Amino acid sequence: MARVVYIGGEATAAGFRLAGLDVRTAAAGDTAELLRNTLAERPECVFLDGTLIDFVPPPLLERALAPGPTLFAVVPDIRGRGAPPDVVQLVRSALGIDA
Repeated sequence: MARVVYIGGEATAAGFRLAGLDVRTAAAGDTAELLRNTLAERPECVFLDGTLIDFVPPPLLERALAPGPTLFAVVPDIRGRGAPPDVVQLVRSALGIDA
């Protein structure tokens, strides 16, 4: 079975834990170290809470996103915070064709 790890806040981690993922709760100050250590373990997949992305240094983020043995994704938390922007909506807004 594939080993999948979630790094994020306690509330969202509880849901991922129920789904069978290996969860690691992180606070802003320890996010980078926790991600670095997790990647060193070479799990098949790592999900990072999007609210913590600003605490990951760019070189570490590039390493996580690079092609390799570990699939990496940034996911929103249980409240929807940290979700990527809606690119379609941003383009429509920039073109003045908001619907």
